[in-house]
Amino acid sequence: MSSGWAWWVIGLIVFNMGLTFCLFLWAPFARVPTLPDGTTGHVWAHGALREGMHRLPRWWIALSLAMFITAFTYFLLYPGFGNFKGLLGWTSHGELARAVEANDARLDPALQRLAALGIEQAAADPQARQLGERLFVDNCAACHGRNGRGNPLLGAPDLTDSDWVYGGSASDITNSIRGGRTGVMPQWNALGEDTVKNLTQYVLGLSGQAHDAQRAAAGETVFKTTCIACHGPEGKGNPFIGAPNLTDPASVYGNSAAAIEASIGNGRQGHMPAWSPRLSDADIHVLAAYVYHLANPGDSAAR
Repeated sequence: MSSGWAWWVIGLIVFNMGLTFCLFLWAPFARVPTLPDGTTGHVWAHGALREGMHRLPRWWIALSLAMFITAFTYFLLYPGFGNFKGLLGWTSHGELARAVEANDARLDPALQRLAALGIEQAAADPQARQLGERLFVDNCAACHGRNGRGNPLLGAPDLTDSDWVYGGSASDITNSIRGGRTGVMPQWNALGEDTVKNLTQYVLGLSGQAHDAQRAAAGETVFKTTCIACHGPEGKGNPFIGAPNLTDPASVYGNSAAAIEASIGNGRQGHMPAWSPRLSDADIHVLAAYVYHLANPGDSAAR
């Protein structure tokens, strides 16, 4: 905090606490004029209600004094009074560092044990899945969903099926988490609206959905001269470049005709951030094991 802001904070504290403390000291001895019947003369409801006057109760005075003492003690011991660091030398950074150190001391033995296991083996370990699930909820669920089923509005793929954009092996999953992924599909609206619609019908047919056979036949020729380079002759994709499998109805960006037409015409740009070094290698290991378990629950349970 700059010295200017520090003095601004000090001024606010001194003014507010000083004013309230002065009122506290003055209130018990204040004399308010009263009538012989002990009221102030203020009346309501044509005199049916009259304002009485009583001295402050002792418990209120004692409680207020305790609160002032607590406030003054706090500003003496802890930071808050401008740039004064407090007599205890406490800082939020120090508190966080101690908490992280204590947490690491509890987790390190478990993470070291799990690091010695392969991803497939760790996926079958209950402790690894518990730790991995917590990491997934904290870091991955925002895009992939709490249950890992993805979000077509974001282009976040479903992690619970067997169809993977960049490969679903243990090493592929680990590499995706550690280094992130960036996928780009060019826009093909230059081919013309009619051609884009034909391609849309052909892609719908690849995944076994209802489609216009005539338009699909027209789109097949364009697909096998333009789209085949990335998606392959059968449309099964290429995990080395992140070209999705078009024969799977569960499309990354949605499998409706409108979604497919938008992908072809406008293109797509997908980005998954790299989680290293935000997550340690041990964290990535158990997180990869959890994601592997999502797609292979039976395999994990059998181990």
